[in-house]
Amino acid sequence: MSDTHSLDTLIQALRRLPGVGQRSAQRMAFHLLQHDREGAQQLARALHEAVGQVRHCARCHTFTEAEVCATCSDPRRDASQLAVVETPADQAALERTGAFRGRYFVLMGRLSPLDGIGPRDIGVQRLIERACDGVVREVILATNFTAEGEATAHLIGQALRSRGLAVTRLARGVPAGSELEYVDLGTIAHALVDRR
Repeated sequence: MSDTHSLDTLIQALRRLPGVGQRSAQRMAFHLLQHDREGAQQLARALHEAVGQVRHCARCHTFTEAEVCATCSDPRRDASQLAVVETPADQAALERTGAFRGRYFVLMGRLSPLDGIGPRDIGVQRLIERACDGVVREVILATNFTAEGEATAHLIGQALRSRGLAVTRLARGVPAGSELEYVDLGTIAHALVDRR
């Protein structure tokens, strides 16, 4: 039996983070335990609190600690425009531009038939219900410009257009194959302004 079971468990837990392999996880674990035990405690407390407190907004499905997030409950937001994004990180990227003052719907993923992820898994029916509430006039498809993001936008666009809604897509100023979270703010702002 290994005498470093807790260390091995920490390394495996860190490997669950995107882009973190065995060596990076090991370096992080060693650093926290050798040089920053206080930081390790702070990280543990923050993770524990976030997992216990953060949930999905009842209206847009983003992360929040309240029943309805601050964006959805802000009366200054334009309720007639609804931007559809894949993740809360994508929503945050659009918000940082300051170019969009509407509301959001966060899919929490994208279609990926090879991975067994279909329309039900990403909440397409909830999106359709939200978009057809009589208030929304335009749905802006702001999914990523990956093959899966394009397929997701296509499916949602067809479903919403068939219900008489105006559907636009972010302009191609955002590089193909990129994820909004990593695109510079000026490019995202131009893509919003020039959407089609």
